Amino acid sequence: MAGSRVVALGHYQPAKVLTNDDLAAMVDTSDEWITSRVGIRTRHVAGPDEPVDELAAHAGAKALAAAGMVPADIDLVLVATSTAINRSPNMAARVAARLGMTSPAAMDLNVVCSGFTHALATADHAVRAGSASRVLVIGADKMAEIADWTDRTTCVLVGDGAGAAVVEACAEGEEAGIGPVLWGSVPEMGHAVRIEGTPPRFAQEGQSVYRWATTQLPPIARKVCERAGVTPEELAAVVLHQANLRIIEPVAQKIGAVNAVIARDVVDSGNTSAASIPMALSKLVERGEIESGAPVLLFGFGGNLSYAGQVIRCP
Repeated sequence: MAGSRVVALGHYQPAKVLTNDDLAAMVDTSDEWITSRVGIRTRHVAGPDEPVDELAAHAGAKALAAAGMVPADIDLVLVATSTAINRSPNMAARVAARLGMTSPAAMDLNVVCSGFTHALATADHAVRAGSASRVLVIGADKMAEIADWTDRTTCVLVGDGAGAAVVEACAEGEEAGIGPVLWGSVPEMGHAVRIEGTPPRFAQEGQSVYRWATTQLPPIARKVCERAGVTPEELAAVVLHQANLRIIEPVAQKIGAVNAVIARDVVDSGNTSAASIPMALSKLVERGEIESGAPVLLFGFGGNLSYAGQVIRCP
């Protein structure tokens, strides 16, 4: 079957901004401590009246508008999130209702920080199989709601937001705009990143995650490029999960994408889990930092110690 492509992007963040100085008034930390260890300066935080599906719907609406489409054009909605507190209706169904869609298939994917790249691959597969023609793919998380605001090692990391992509089938004879996915996990290390308990709380083993990400992931990311038929040197941009600047920069360097723009949205947005990749990509495109059609590596990693990546052509 014909491949698929990303035709438009959109993102949304809550208005409230939490600075490092704000956090220093809440826990034993400082701007210097946070920036030197994780590179984050600010993050956006949603209020109690801003549920995850609202963030997701705002991003989805922007992506649809950028694509010149209306909600009725979408036949599949995929929402990647790990912060859906209510189990049913799922986030995808809630988003579809908010956007006024009529009869789309609607599914959530919980692969935590690599959720968006898993969802993007699922959208591509659905289009290739002929079970969908136009897909709205959203990564959305409200990490502030599950943060332990007394734990300075984790609360300084998190932010809230959503990013979205519209995916559609390529025309006959058109080159695929979404390359093959390479995905997997390390189940025996799944405990290294957790969202557990009642109420659920985010916790992680920071050093274990750092060592895994900086040593094991660069070779996998290079294999993603190989599957797509591009070299790291040909990449126009690299958008990694925005976990921590001390992870993003060494991993990007080890990939060898010497000519690429490296997304560093984590500095302004914090770790937004499944939202981080589409949000960072949407901002790069909005600012005109990537040319249309240029190859971009998307690579998600994190919770479950899972990973998924693909090379796409920039819309």
